[in-house]
Amino acid sequence: MAHFDSAWFGYAALLLLLATGFAVRIDHVRIGIALAALLALPMALFGRGPAGVVLLLALLALVNLGLGLRGWLRDARIAFSPEEQQLRQLHFGGLGPVEARRLIDQGHWISARRGEVLIRENEAVPSLFYLAEGEAAIQRDGADVGLLSDGALIGEATVLDGANATGTVTLATRARLWFVPAEALRSYLAANPGIAAALHEGFARALRGKLASANTRLADRTPL
Repeated sequence: MAHFDSAWFGYAALLLLLATGFAVRIDHVRIGIALAALLALPMALFGRGPAGVVLLLALLALVNLGLGLRGWLRDARIAFSPEEQQLRQLHFGGLGPVEARRLIDQGHWISARRGEVLIRENEAVPSLFYLAEGEAAIQRDGADVGLLSDGALIGEATVLDGANATGTVTLATRARLWFVPAEALRSYLAANPGIAAALHEGFARALRGKLASANTRLADRTPL
């Protein structure tokens, strides 16, 4: 009976290892491995497994718990300003504190005046912009087609592939912006592919939000 009961710990450990394979952050992978090793210990102990297996499982759990704790302590020391924290929550949620800190540090924060052109239609996007405060108007072929406000990403659709912009984006009010030049962003992401994957997810969410807003505006303008 003891052997039967302990086997379930082995099954649980295997399932946990399977789930850990889907983790993005390395700290989560380490914690998952440590917990799986702890779950497998009863099977090795009560199933009368070799003493070496028990020792290896214990070491695997201790080492990964220690590394996970070190990573947690490292992350706890990283600080973000309120506007950086908002940027991270809105668009860089898939990144850990260290990765988010490094990515944000690739860019610059500026205050800009009304009327400044951020992106020009049929030209390559010069930078990725985050509109922390203010509004920006979108024009296509000289016609107004949209308005962006606090929290919007600007240029995410083409900044990574270098394609030309499909519209002109001009600040409609004074604004607070974070921006990172396109070439610098591409070079940084090429050297950090793990960050690139998480950033693509944030870009996709931003684009879905813009499409939803555009559809809402079109519906409001459609006569009954």
